[in-house]
Amino acid sequence: MRDRPAAPGTGQSFVWPAAVLSLLSLVAFIALRHHQHHSMVDMLVYRAEGAAVVHGQDLYAMRLPGWDLAATYPPFAALLFAPSAWVHAATLRIIVMVLNIGLLALAVHLSVKLAGWSGRRYHAAAVLLGTGFAVWLEPVFTTLQYGQVNLAILCLVLWDMTRSESCAHKGVGIGLATAIKITPGLFVVYLLLTRQFRTAAVSVGTFLGAALLGWLALPGASGSFWTRYLWDTRRVGEVQLVDNQSLRGVAARVLHTEQPGTAVMAVAVLVGLLGLAVAVAAGRSANVLPRAEAWGAMATAITALLVSPISWTHHFVWCVPLLVLLAAEARSWPARGLLAVVSVAFLSYAMWLAPNQDGRGVPWSWQLPSAPYAPVLIAVLIYLGVRIRQARQLPAVAAEADLILQQAELESIH
Repeated sequence: MRDRPAAPGTGQSFVWPAAVLSLLSLVAFIALRHHQHHSMVDMLVYRAEGAAVVHGQDLYAMRLPGWDLAATYPPFAALLFAPSAWVHAATLRIIVMVLNIGLLALAVHLSVKLAGWSGRRYHAAAVLLGTGFAVWLEPVFTTLQYGQVNLAILCLVLWDMTRSESCAHKGVGIGLATAIKITPGLFVVYLLLTRQFRTAAVSVGTFLGAALLGWLALPGASGSFWTRYLWDTRRVGEVQLVDNQSLRGVAARVLHTEQPGTAVMAVAVLVGLLGLAVAVAAGRSANVLPRAEAWGAMATAITALLVSPISWTHHFVWCVPLLVLLAAEARSWPARGLLAVVSVAFLSYAMWLAPNQDGRGVPWSWQLPSAPYAPVLIAVLIYLGVRIRQARQLPAVAAEADLILQQAELESIH
């Protein structure tokens, strides 16, 4: 039975307490950031890329002075960074911090919408609390610390995944995200396999248009990137560093080698195929699985993070919609247990406590604490696979009744 309609102002009564708690958390975060004096090194790399574009310099020969960091994104991204070349670094840090916190709020809003909690009753309070406390999640904290673009990429993809199939421009966000950082391109594969052909076509068209713009503006850099630097993972960083949480990074530390070999690559390919299979199965189970499209998108993102040669901890900002989804699913003890484990993993900062931060000679006792994200995300894929199988094995009438009941629960909190 559905709850009675909320009395006027019921949801609004939570907004001010949520705003106060969120503000206190953000003030504590900003105070800590000020005390730590982080340089936002990735932001400085983006600024240097923008300066290379403005001054007609070789984009991929550029190295950030004092850090020896190179440009790793496509030329289109460098065009977007060009305006930062005219902004003083100290001022740019403030702008990027404010912009990223705004993007975090948008990511929380879109995550709540993706999970089906988009009603007006508690939405504003949820976004305020989510924004205020998500800054302490390690991937979000590190993204803000480095001045990274991860939250912008996350918002572009979530924007598409929360739009109606009837929207003619659905796919633009994924296309732009792929043009900036390549790895979101796995969502195009997901769209094709779930027969969302128009959205996939819009994504591909947007990506090609952005890449063409980059090629016209920077033909030399585009030729170098697409034929050479795209495939050179050494430019991104050393595989075995503890902040690389991909399967390849985990294997490099376990095997004490910079080149894990073809066996590890084969395992990554297998995990990629299985993860994509789970994502597609979720996306095609809308008739029996609540939040099917949301779980399809989440499984796709998890798969991309696991199989990428290098997935720095700050790439895992997908923990924000993941935690919202798991909270929405927390009707059983297994789901609640998984929510607790995922929360602990992304709040632990365990990899930064491990000895040998360069990843060489990490003791066996620290192998798991130094690599919490991969096993936890694999557990999420297993959980989702089991849920899909159970939902599909239910008799048709029971499955429909369960779906209606869960939809009623969603509507009751709106």
